[in-house]
Amino acid sequence: MTAESVMPDGVEANITTTETDLEDLRERLTGWLGDRLGADSAPRVYNLTRPGHSGMSSVSVLFDLDWTAEGVPNTVQLVARLAPEATAFPVFPGYDLQRQFDVMSAVREHSEVPVPHVWWVENSAGPLGNPFLVMERVSGAVPVDNPPYVFGGWLYELDSSGREAVQENSVRVLAQVHAIEDPAAKVPSLAAPSGGSNLRRHFENERAYYEWTRRDDGLRIPVLERAFDWLEAHWPAEPSPDVLSWGDSRIGNIMYDGTSPAAVLDWESAVLAPRELDLGWFLFFHRQFQDLAEQFSMPGLPEMFTRSDVVAQYEAAAGVEVRDLDFYLVYAALRHGIVMSQIERRRIHFGEVETPRNPDEYVMHHRMLAQLIDGTYEWEK
Repeated sequence: MTAESVMPDGVEANITTTETDLEDLRERLTGWLGDRLGADSAPRVYNLTRPGHSGMSSVSVLFDLDWTAEGVPNTVQLVARLAPEATAFPVFPGYDLQRQFDVMSAVREHSEVPVPHVWWVENSAGPLGNPFLVMERVSGAVPVDNPPYVFGGWLYELDSSGREAVQENSVRVLAQVHAIEDPAAKVPSLAAPSGGSNLRRHFENERAYYEWTRRDDGLRIPVLERAFDWLEAHWPAEPSPDVLSWGDSRIGNIMYDGTSPAAVLDWESAVLAPRELDLGWFLFFHRQFQDLAEQFSMPGLPEMFTRSDVVAQYEAAAGVEVRDLDFYLVYAALRHGIVMSQIERRRIHFGEVETPRNPDEYVMHHRMLAQLIDGTYEWEK
């Protein structure tokens, strides 16, 4: 049974993504790589494809590369990740590929987290039209977002012991990331230019992101603004110490070999912040998908990634006590709500959906967010 065979009508969204001229890209990549490989002759770039479930935070292109250096033939399988074009109605205001390169390199070097080797980063738009980075390609299965993995697919089809192994191994990844010592020294670009709270800085950046999304239409989304107010009123008295936060901590950004993580991906949101920032995002993301399954009268995966289980597994793996989780769960729902509001604007822009009458409906999970704010949301059902 595939994900598509169990999906109810209306769940999988048709999302417009940047069109990439692969032949033109192949020629440009060939020239750019030729300057970096020290090859005896021009390298061969071939088998360029776009993955079927590519996201909107960047454009991914898979390709194979052959070259010969000092008479020795080499073949590798790579991925180029390009910042989206401005004409593609970007979801985010900026894409710091250099920081992503730095973080991935540091995590790979200083932990057991399976992060792909990043070969190069190009911060200029000249060679390919947009900045990009090139990393090794890893084989494996990913729990997809569209349609959400709770409706079907390989994870859905695992038996209970397989699902438990996926959960335990995924939570362990969070603990391993957070255990990296002195991340500010290992990734200087993450360090703040001056003193102050990294959590406060992160929060103010989210507020600025919200204002950026409404720069053209001026639209205010009441449920998001209520969440900002709630978070101010419930600010943690003593936040946990800062760690390296993955930033987009969810199983949809993990590639699995069986039930074990084979590659941990998407580090563009990495920051220094309390560990609960990742835990809140991790829990929220699965739960919003589970709520969506239940909305369509489907079972989903209710036994996976429950709040109590994830907290217990994380505390055992990390050897720490989780603090102020309610705050970070509301914050996760707010952060994703801002993203969803911009995606909805994007879909309206491309004629995929009509403009909602209720501004809160720009946020797919607005009912969940409202219940989190009101304290009526039930995590353990």
